[in-house]
Amino acid sequence: MKLFTSDQIRAWDQASLIERKISATDLMEEAANAFSNRFIKKYGTNKPVSVFCGLGNNGGDGLAIARILSMRGYDVKVWLADFGQKKSDAFLFNLNRLPQFGHIPIFAIDMKEPPSLLPDEIIIDALLGNGINRPVEGLLEDLIHWINLMNHTVVSVDIPSGLFGEKHCETAIRANHTISFQIPKLSFLLPAYEEFTGSWETVDIGLIPSFPLYTSSDYYYTEQGLIKGLITKRKKFSHKGTFGHALLITGSHGKAGAAILSSRACLRSGVGLLTSHIPSTLYNIIQSSVPEAMASIDDHDFYWSSLPADLSKYSAIGVGCGINLKESTERVFHDLLLQSSSGLVIDADGLNLISKFKDLLTKIPSGSILTPHLKEFERLFGADKNCFDRLEKLKRNAVKYNTTILLKGAHTAIAFPDGSVHFNSTGNPGMATAGSGDVLTGILTSLLAQGYDSQSAALIGTFVHGFAGDLAYQNACYESLIASDIIDNLGRAFHLILN
Repeated sequence: MKLFTSDQIRAWDQASLIERKISATDLMEEAANAFSNRFIKKYGTNKPVSVFCGLGNNGGDGLAIARILSMRGYDVKVWLADFGQKKSDAFLFNLNRLPQFGHIPIFAIDMKEPPSLLPDEIIIDALLGNGINRPVEGLLEDLIHWINLMNHTVVSVDIPSGLFGEKHCETAIRANHTISFQIPKLSFLLPAYEEFTGSWETVDIGLIPSFPLYTSSDYYYTEQGLIKGLITKRKKFSHKGTFGHALLITGSHGKAGAAILSSRACLRSGVGLLTSHIPSTLYNIIQSSVPEAMASIDDHDFYWSSLPADLSKYSAIGVGCGINLKESTERVFHDLLLQSSSGLVIDADGLNLISKFKDLLTKIPSGSILTPHLKEFERLFGADKNCFDRLEKLKRNAVKYNTTILLKGAHTAIAFPDGSVHFNSTGNPGMATAGSGDVLTGILTSLLAQGYDSQSAALIGTFVHGFAGDLAYQNACYESLIASDIIDNLGRAFHLILN
């Protein structure tokens, strides 16, 4: 799914009006019905509703929603933020329609005496839409602060009022739930703005499907259909050599778990052969915990200090999980970057070594994947002013170093060397647990070894990792989910995606 800017969404609206031969108020009515249908499924008619409307098109949406909910049995009031702004045609059209459908109380908001709401009243926020171009101020800002202080459930129409789609914001409605039209806005996918959007979902409002086909975007939202199409179907006469030979350089004294988790995840993701390069003291642990993996023994008892004899036989190499930061490790990591002819997956301590020696960024083999979390990303590329600044930095460095950078988190952002960014749609807060990153490294290394290019491997691996976590959550809770649960659900995740 392509993600679009506010200007592009407006163009999509206009193209839909022309192609479908309908009016703007007709499209607004479809949007209001889509919102109302979803609202009704989630919130019963036993609670009163107050719809807070601005004077623009978002306010017009709110008025249409108020009318529809009233007709569906809700006790609805409308509060107008008439603070001197210009009234849009769509707002006036829907305001004039209200009296035709029964009595819906309409009140003008006076911030000297703010609205009086019942304790269980649900607030629908339709003050400002996706088209604002400057921060809120004055009485409207006062109203937003007042709503945020109220202990009421707030549901925003399309986007929380005051929030921008594609630039930083500090003052906006803090919604519990946002029902957005057609596609998510870019800001919904960035961590700083969760406090405004709450849980969010999209509803189809009838915009034409052809528009995304001929409209370019740097941003995408990855869904299951794409992943299914990327996964190669296995042929009947395939054998283990068909699916590559992966090398994982992993583990150190006290961190055998990183080696076990990454190795198990690699095997569960379809690689034909796996060699785990480990310090000698981990030999018995790996051989007993992951018997399907071959073991390559390092010269050092406790840390990584040497490379396997022949790197050319490996179709992909994953490095960094639990390797630690010893002087010998720094030296051999540098050697690996120089000698490797295949794509690398670099995680954890591998990223920390690059942060320590920034010149190594230019030595990363093409076709590699970097998998930093937020702090690792900052150590690599510097601190950020805000989430949008970080997003630009992510794109810029993926292009500069011709590598795929996977910035981990909710809606993990994957930047490609062409400057595009793909946000993941799977995963949950329970996956914020020790070892989850080791599992992801194993999955990605497995996919690279099987012959997937780095971009496809990143998309598939991130989606499957999150999906397996979602399946694990079905039998647990966020607090109890551990990394091994993700591995245990990888088979089911692949099966459900493909079938």
